[in-house]
Amino acid sequence: MKNWNGKRYWLVGAGDGLGAALATRLSTAGAHVIVSSRSEDKLKALVDALPSDGSYQTVDVADDQSVKAAAEAVGPVDGVVFLAGVYWPFPAQEWNAGQATAMADINFTGLMRVMGAVVPGMVRRDAGHIVITGSLSGFRGLPGSIGYTASKAGTMSLAECMYADLRQTGVQVQVANPGFIKTQLTDKNDFKMPFLMTPEEAAEYMFKHMNSDRFKLSFPRLFSLVFRGSQLLPDWLYFRIFS
Repeated sequence: MKNWNGKRYWLVGAGDGLGAALATRLSTAGAHVIVSSRSEDKLKALVDALPSDGSYQTVDVADDQSVKAAAEAVGPVDGVVFLAGVYWPFPAQEWNAGQATAMADINFTGLMRVMGAVVPGMVRRDAGHIVITGSLSGFRGLPGSIGYTASKAGTMSLAECMYADLRQTGVQVQVANPGFIKTQLTDKNDFKMPFLMTPEEAAEYMFKHMNSDRFKLSFPRLFSLVFRGSQLLPDWLYFRIFS
């Protein structure tokens, strides 16, 4: 178990849902959390409700200058958790260019922007903790998931690249790949979601992972086996089953 007392963690994408639940969990453990999203009202309410001292900083991860300004305002941190994401479900036959680009620009390129603002300082200090939120959907292409699945696949690949580079340094890199979480995003789905978790349940998985030395966690474990196992299937069988 890590000692969280007095540690400063920047949670990007923590206005509600999993981000807000994880902020509360880290705050309960004694960390000073800096929560960020675009909505100042949500951030103020969250900080007021935290069990220990916290603060907020608005940021738009789709904007280079906004990320740069936010990172400068937050200053050096012990850890950063990237949770920002948007989601609209649609297939290639109903391609929505604006929504597809937004998912790529926030879920993946937004991560690139934030990492570009914080990783160089952690490398110079040879200290830091980076936690990236992927998704079980990112293991392989899925029907009706243009934009989201591709952005999460990129997110998970980036985490692996960073881990490969930094694993022998003082900068710890972790990735967490959750399944379905009950949020405003999954409320858009019109199908039954197996193993649906509350944000608090998912936050507990992530908190335990953050206390470990493991690189990757895919959860819930039983549900994750479906997605991890799909990587072993030949294309003809995979697409026959999943589409």
